[in-house]
Amino acid sequence: MKTVLAIFIFFIFAALLIISNNNLAINNQENMRIFYELYGNWLNQIFFNTQKITGEIVKYPWLPETSG
Repeated sequence: MKTVLAIFIFFIFAALLIISNNNLAINNQENMRIFYELYGNWLNQIFFNTQKITGEIVKYPWLPETSG
């Protein structure tokens, strides 16, 4: 449960950072569209970065070399 809460807080904090860094007033329809676009791009980038990291981890030689 704590992990889910931590992830939820992370995504909320990221949304607040996007809003504040871009000076978006959320009560404006155009700003909401901009926010959705920026947040969607951010989530998309997280997804692709996770794929890239996972692909590199899979390639890593995890087993020790055998001497014999």
